[in-house]
Amino acid sequence: MIAEKVAADIVISPAKIMHVGFAFWSSKVLLTAVKLDLFSLLSDNNKTAAEIKEALQLQERGLHDFLDTLVALGFLYREGIGATAKYCNTLETEVFLDRRKPSYVGGILEMANNRLYPFWSNLEEGLKTGLPQNEAKTGNRRMFEELYADEARLEEFIAAMGGIQNGNFIAFAKSFDFSSYRTHCDIGGAGGNLATQIAVHNPAIHSTTFDLPAVAPIAQRNINNLGLGDRVNVASGDFFKDAFPKADVITMGNILHDWDLENKKMLIRKAYEALPEGGAFAVIENIIDDSRKENAFGLMMSLNMLIETDGGFDYTASDFIGWAKEVGFKRMDVLHLTGPASALIAYK
Repeated sequence: MIAEKVAADIVISPAKIMHVGFAFWSSKVLLTAVKLDLFSLLSDNNKTAAEIKEALQLQERGLHDFLDTLVALGFLYREGIGATAKYCNTLETEVFLDRRKPSYVGGILEMANNRLYPFWSNLEEGLKTGLPQNEAKTGNRRMFEELYADEARLEEFIAAMGGIQNGNFIAFAKSFDFSSYRTHCDIGGAGGNLATQIAVHNPAIHSTTFDLPAVAPIAQRNINNLGLGDRVNVASGDFFKDAFPKADVITMGNILHDWDLENKKMLIRKAYEALPEGGAFAVIENIIDDSRKENAFGLMMSLNMLIETDGGFDYTASDFIGWAKEVGFKRMDVLHLTGPASALIAYK
């Protein structure tokens, strides 16, 4: 790699620039493998390139390069080399990318491949116009309108989002002190993932998951499958039009960042109004650090809100604290969860 010496002890290189500039190569390799369901195929047993070619109906050209790239990126292991070599999953891809396992997180990657990948090619236009670059750009129904119109697609989407958030939901359910509370409501609760995790890890809590009526059957099935029907219930409504159900603790998981500042403040105010004195409101998001230079994922998630929404954006803890104080919340906490995600907690 070309390098430039700028001082006796300092050598700079464009390596990082090139790595990030071509990161879409590695991204597309992984997303393609997920779409082909390669990792589910390899969970049965190790396979040669020829066996993979036949099973996935691929061509010879590019096959070995594709598989060996996945090896080099750390998503596959390979025993041997050449025609007799056998490929198998790594521990991570075996656990998280086998579609048949409950730990599968590939749904969100499928959405990234099918929807976000082409939309992000219009980031420049989004920055110049400030307008969404998804289905709305071509006059079609917006993302949520499309999803809610088809129950099968909606269930797939909810499963994808729930799967990717489960680690954060479990971390919150185990780390937040529920000992002073008895009731909880998750606003925009989708498939009930956060409500059920809170119930599982806090046996004294009775929980409600609140979302649009179309989501209710999906949430109820998930709750019934976990045997939590006696402590988790489903409430239907529109969080823009309806008052929030009363509860000691109110949560929102990746909800607040979907909306513009006016609607963010409105939702925070409605949470405040639904809480008793001493109640807690917690938002779980990829919170941007206050210096806005460390949580790259949180910043890119905010760019994704530019691509996907009319006015949504991600925010810092300081931003949220300011908004929460405006409506009357007295005390704030920050609870780090997993990876780039944290919970911001406001107490009434």
